This record gives sequence, C-alpha cells and structure tokens, in this order.
Amino acid sequence: MSPLWRNHLRIGLCPDRLILAGYRRGLRRRISRREVVAIAPTPDPVRWQAAVDALRSALAPSSPGKPEVTVVLSNHFVRYALLPWNETLKTEEEWMAYARHRLTEAHGHLAEEWIVQVTETAPRGPRIAAAVDKALLDALEAKISESGSALVSVQPYLMVAFNRLQSVIGNEWYWLVIEEPGRLTLALIERGIWRAIRSRRVDEHWRRTLPEILEREDAVLGLERPCTQIVACTHEAIDTNVHKDYIVRDLTLAAGVRASDRNLAMALG
Repeated sequence: MSPLWRNHLRIGLCPDRLILAGYRRGLRRRISRREVVAIAPTPDPVRWQAAVDALRSALAPSSPGKPEVTVVLSNHFVRYALLPWNETLKTEEEWMAYARHRLTEAHGHLAEEWIVQVTETAPRGPRIAAAVDKALLDALEAKISESGSALVSVQPYLMVAFNRLQSVIGNEWYWLVIEEPGRLTLALIERGIWRAIRSRRVDEHWRRTLPEILEREDAVLGLERPCTQIVACTHEAIDTNVHKDYIVRDLTLAAGVRASDRNLAMALG
C-alpha cells in the first residue's frame, strides 16, 4: 500500500494516560481519531508498564486499518544529557561513547540497560543525548506488532515539542518549558544553541513558583543576565500575564489547531 494512503496513529505514552491522534491518509490528511485513555500508573522502577499493557485495547479500534504508529514518549521515561561541543570527537561512535560515559556518571549502572540516541543541534554546537530503557522499546515493538500495526518511530516529547515550534521562534533566546502532570522539563536555547536541559518533578503549584525555578537555573548556569522569555508547552493553558518579569508565549498548539485539542497536543503531528 502506498504511504500516501496508509493511516497513521500517533500515541503519547505517559505514566497515567495514552493520548491517541489517528490520521486518515489521502490527498487531504485529517484527524480521524481523538482519544485520551486514562490508566492507573505503576510505581518506580518500571513506571511505563501500565501504559504499555494498555496499548492492546487502545490500538484495537485502529487495528483493522493496520496503521503506521509513531510513539511520543513522555519526558518521565527519557533521560537527557547535553553534551558540549568537543572537537576531539571525530566520529558518531566517539560521540556515543561520550554520551554513555556522561549518563553512567549521572545514573550509575542503570545506564547500561538504556538505548541512547545522540542528536546534533547545530554545526559545532552541543549535542543532545536521549536515553530510554531498552525493555520499554522492546515492549512497545512487541505490543504494536501484535496488533498488526507497524511501529515506525519513537520520539522523545522534548524533541517533538521543540521541532514543532522551531520555525515560529527562530533564533530567539528563551526557556522552553514543557509541562506534564508531575514533571517539568526545561531547556535554555540561545539563538539556536542549546545551553541547558533540566527535568524535575513538580506539583500542581508549579506555575506560581516558575519564576523562582528559572532564577535558580540562571544562577546555576552563571548567566550574566537572566533569560526572561518563556515558550510554554503545557498540559493545561497557562496565563501568559501571570509572571510580570517574564514574557510568556503559549505555543503548545500549532497554528490552526483547535483549542479543544489541547489534551491531544503531545500526540499531534
């Protein structure tokens, strides 16, 4: 079957929910399925197990069309490291070894069980290492294959959100703030160059304390002046006027996407 006519299902995999956006392919690509499936999360260390177990029933309505499937992984399930440019690293293998070394330093022997991807951000610029449990990737492939569908891509939510807004933001200096229930992921990006990535647990009051969170990060990074621009991708709408010392832009949804689809933002493509 030509890819032009093959249906595509995008799934946001989170500890407490599956977010599904189904696309019917053709000359005019359109959303044919919108659904959020709540699940009871499992505790650490295998927080993804309940979400993977829920895939079988969640995939069933789309299975007859044998769609291609893209999975967007919650930042709860991904560990990130920002690798500064190092001119002594000449090959992709050397960059990968460096990434594994950094992750092992930060997380210990657990890093040995992770699949690591290293992404270039700019010529002679930092690279991003993203690590995911190998067991999670194996389980995803098995569950999706059982449904008769084809897993074509697994992407970290941080990179999906960044790629969606990159053409809108351009070369500005800003904090990218990605919120999911219970987690905040922050990336400082200066004229296209990644300066920092942070991921931390938060409670429901994070909006009120966000200025203090960013001020601490500015201090840790030793910035000569604070970065006061925020680009937000949030589970619920953020009041862009609430932080008087910051310019806040809510770019959770791409232009033309209806506001009622905000709960699907993670899976939209």
